[in-house]
Amino acid sequence: MLSLLNGFYWFDEGLQNYLRACGWPAVSRPQSMVMASIISGHVSPSDIARRLGISRQAVHTTLKSMIAINMISLVDDPKSGRSKIVQLTETGAAMRQDAQQALKILSEALIERIGERAVKILKDQLSQEWGAPLTFSEEDTKNYR
Repeated sequence: MLSLLNGFYWFDEGLQNYLRACGWPAVSRPQSMVMASIISGHVSPSDIARRLGISRQAVHTTLKSMIAINMISLVDDPKSGRSKIVQLTETGAAMRQDAQQALKILSEALIERIGERAVKILKDQLSQEWGAPLTFSEEDTKNYR
C-alpha cells in the first residue's frame, strides 16, 4: 500500500512542478484531488467529499481556495435549483490541458525508468475491479491478532 501511495506522490509532485513551470499558481494536494474528482465527473461538493472521504466543510474550504485562484466556479445545478455544482473556469480548463500534458510526460518518464512492460502491467493491474472495500467486525480482528 505504501508503494502505491509513493507512486501517487511521485505523480502529484511531478504534476505540481510542471504546472509551476508553466506559470500556474501553486496547487495544494487537496486542490489536486478535488480537480481529479471534477474531471472524473464528480461535480457536486457532496459527491466530491464522499469520493475523497473528507467532510463537506473541508471540500468547501478547498473549493473556496480554488475559486480564489480562478480555477473553478460554483454554479446552480440544472437538476436541482437548491444545489450548486463545480465548473471549471476558462483558467481551470487551460490548467487542465497543461496537467494532461504533464501526466503524459510523467508517464513517458516512468516508462524510461521502469520499462514499458512494467508500466503496462501496473496500469492493467490497477485498472482491475477491486470490488467493495472489506469490512471487519471486532470479532474478525481478534482472529488476526
